[in-house]
Amino acid sequence: MAKISLEELRKLREQKQDALQKRDLAGKDSQIIVGMGTCGIAAGAKTVLDEFLKVLDEEKIENVAVTQTGCMGLCYVEPTVEVIVPGMPATIYGKVDAAVAREIVKSHVIGKKLVTDHIYDRPSVDIMKA
Repeated sequence: MAKISLEELRKLREQKQDALQKRDLAGKDSQIIVGMGTCGIAAGAKTVLDEFLKVLDEEKIENVAVTQTGCMGLCYVEPTVEVIVPGMPATIYGKVDAAVAREIVKSHVIGKKLVTDHIYDRPSVDIMKA
Protein backbone atom coordinates (compact mmCIF):
# COMPACT_ATOMS: atom_id res chain seq x y z
CA MET A 1 0.00 0.00 0.00
CA ALA A 2 1.34 3.42 -0.99
CA LYS A 3 2.06 5.95 1.70
CA ILE A 4 0.53 9.40 1.62
CA SER A 5 2.42 12.50 2.69
CA LEU A 6 1.12 14.88 5.32
CA GLU A 7 0.67 17.57 2.66
CA GLU A 8 -1.36 15.19 0.45
CA LEU A 9 -3.47 14.25 3.45
CA ARG A 10 -4.17 17.92 4.23
CA LYS A 11 -5.14 18.60 0.61
CA LEU A 12 -7.50 15.61 0.60
CA ARG A 13 -9.09 16.77 3.87
CA GLU A 14 -9.62 20.27 2.42
CA GLN A 15 -11.29 18.83 -0.71
CA LYS A 16 -13.62 16.67 1.34
CA GLN A 17 -14.53 19.58 3.64
CA ASP A 18 -15.40 21.70 0.59
CA ALA A 19 -17.64 18.91 -0.71
CA LEU A 20 -19.41 18.64 2.66
CA GLN A 21 -19.88 22.42 2.78
CA LYS A 22 -21.90 22.27 -0.45
CA ARG A 23 -24.29 19.84 1.22
CA ASP A 24 -24.76 21.94 4.39
CA LEU A 25 -27.96 24.00 4.62
CA ALA A 26 -26.52 26.57 7.06
CA GLY A 27 -26.35 30.04 5.54
CA LYS A 28 -27.98 29.02 2.25
CA ASP A 29 -31.31 30.26 0.95
CA SER A 30 -31.80 27.77 -1.89
CA GLN A 31 -31.80 24.00 -2.08
CA ILE A 32 -31.57 21.33 -4.75
CA ILE A 33 -32.81 17.95 -3.48
CA VAL A 34 -31.94 14.91 -5.56
CA GLY A 35 -34.11 11.79 -5.20
CA MET A 36 -31.70 8.98 -4.36
CA GLY A 37 -34.11 6.10 -3.78
CA THR A 38 -33.26 2.80 -5.43
CA CYS A 39 -35.10 3.71 -8.63
CA GLY A 40 -33.43 7.13 -8.76
CA ILE A 41 -29.96 5.68 -8.34
CA ALA A 42 -30.67 3.07 -11.02
CA ALA A 43 -31.84 5.84 -13.38
CA GLY A 44 -28.66 7.92 -12.89
CA ALA A 45 -29.31 10.17 -9.88
CA LYS A 46 -25.67 10.00 -8.72
CA THR A 47 -24.51 11.45 -12.05
CA VAL A 48 -27.16 14.16 -11.73
CA LEU A 49 -26.09 15.04 -8.18
CA ASP A 50 -22.45 15.25 -9.29
CA GLU A 51 -23.41 17.50 -12.22
CA PHE A 52 -25.30 19.92 -9.95
CA LEU A 53 -22.22 20.21 -7.71
CA LYS A 54 -19.99 20.73 -10.75
CA VAL A 55 -22.17 23.45 -12.32
CA LEU A 56 -22.57 25.30 -9.03
CA ASP A 57 -18.78 25.29 -8.72
CA GLU A 58 -18.32 26.51 -12.29
CA GLU A 59 -20.82 29.33 -11.75
CA LYS A 60 -19.34 30.10 -8.31
CA ILE A 61 -22.78 29.84 -6.67
CA GLU A 62 -22.48 29.40 -2.91
CA ASN A 63 -26.03 30.05 -1.64
CA VAL A 64 -27.42 26.69 -2.86
CA ALA A 65 -27.25 23.47 -0.85
CA VAL A 66 -27.34 20.20 -2.77
CA THR A 67 -28.85 17.43 -0.68
CA GLN A 68 -30.42 14.06 -1.27
CA THR A 69 -33.58 12.31 -0.20
CA GLY A 70 -35.25 8.97 -0.71
CA CYS A 71 -37.96 8.19 -3.22
CA MET A 72 -40.17 11.14 -4.19
CA GLY A 73 -42.91 8.82 -5.46
CA LEU A 74 -42.44 9.68 -9.12
CA CYS A 75 -40.53 6.55 -10.11
CA TYR A 76 -41.73 6.72 -13.71
CA VAL A 77 -39.77 9.97 -14.31
CA GLU A 78 -36.57 9.28 -12.38
CA PRO A 79 -34.17 10.84 -11.72
CA THR A 80 -36.24 13.44 -9.88
CA VAL A 81 -35.05 16.69 -8.35
CA GLU A 82 -36.82 19.28 -6.19
CA VAL A 83 -35.62 22.87 -6.48
CA ILE A 84 -36.41 25.44 -3.79
CA VAL A 85 -35.44 29.03 -4.59
CA PRO A 86 -36.77 32.15 -2.83
CA GLY A 87 -39.46 33.94 -4.82
CA MET A 88 -40.26 30.86 -6.90
CA PRO A 89 -42.50 27.84 -6.34
CA ALA A 90 -40.91 24.67 -5.00
CA THR A 91 -40.71 22.60 -8.17
CA ILE A 92 -40.11 18.91 -8.83
CA TYR A 93 -38.35 18.11 -12.08
CA GLY A 94 -38.31 14.65 -13.62
CA LYS A 95 -36.28 12.84 -16.26
CA VAL A 96 -33.26 14.86 -15.16
CA ASP A 97 -29.90 13.99 -16.68
CA ALA A 98 -26.62 15.92 -16.59
CA ALA A 99 -27.71 18.30 -19.37
CA VAL A 100 -31.04 19.03 -17.67
CA ALA A 101 -29.25 19.56 -14.33
CA ARG A 102 -27.09 22.18 -16.01
CA GLU A 103 -30.19 23.81 -17.53
CA ILE A 104 -31.95 23.84 -14.13
CA VAL A 105 -29.06 25.72 -12.54
CA LYS A 106 -28.77 28.24 -15.37
CA SER A 107 -32.51 28.79 -15.94
CA HIS A 108 -34.21 28.16 -12.58
CA VAL A 109 -31.52 29.01 -10.02
CA ILE A 110 -29.77 31.84 -11.88
CA GLY A 111 -32.39 33.06 -14.37
CA LYS A 112 -35.48 32.54 -12.15
CA LYS A 113 -37.34 30.78 -15.00
CA LEU A 114 -38.90 27.32 -14.77
CA VAL A 115 -37.65 24.54 -17.02
CA THR A 116 -41.19 23.71 -18.10
CA ASP A 117 -40.54 20.61 -20.19
CA HIS A 118 -39.28 18.70 -17.13
CA ILE A 119 -41.80 19.79 -14.44
CA TYR A 120 -43.72 16.90 -12.92
CA ASP A 121 -45.12 18.36 -9.70
CA ARG A 122 -46.15 21.68 -8.12
CA PRO A 123 -45.86 24.03 -11.11
CA SER A 124 -49.29 25.66 -10.84
CA VAL A 125 -48.26 27.95 -8.00
CA ASP A 126 -46.26 29.97 -10.49
CA ILE A 127 -48.60 29.59 -13.46
CA MET A 128 -51.95 30.27 -11.78
CA LYS A 129 -52.37 33.03 -9.27
CA ALA A 130 -55.43 32.79 -7.01
